[in-house]
Amino acid sequence: MGLILIGLVAGLFSALFGVGGGIVIVPLLLLLHRFGERNAMATSLVAIVFIAVVGATTYSLHGEVKPGAAALVGIPAAFGALAGTWLQQRISTRWLSVAFAGVLVAVAVDMLVTS
Repeated sequence: MGLILIGLVAGLFSALFGVGGGIVIVPLLLLLHRFGERNAMATSLVAIVFIAVVGATTYSLHGEVKPGAAALVGIPAAFGALAGTWLQQRISTRWLSVAFAGVLVAVAVDMLVTS
């Protein structure tokens, strides 16, 4: 049941704010289900496939998708994902935790300052 609720929250946040995986799924898997960092990140990436397909389809039906821009972001992102996966397997889980927390704090501070 907890994983289903995480999925619902992630889908809602993804559609509302454009976030869902790293910002919602990973922390909840870490806190509520005691996943390890690597397992949480990998599970989140697979879950994002489902979220992205439904979200992209729905936004496409509303005429909100710019396919050219999506390709220009998505294709390099796929290569970035390969590099990130390679790097993640080579650094300590402690460093992953600290780096991830730093990213979340930086995003929060930026949002508070610029809004």
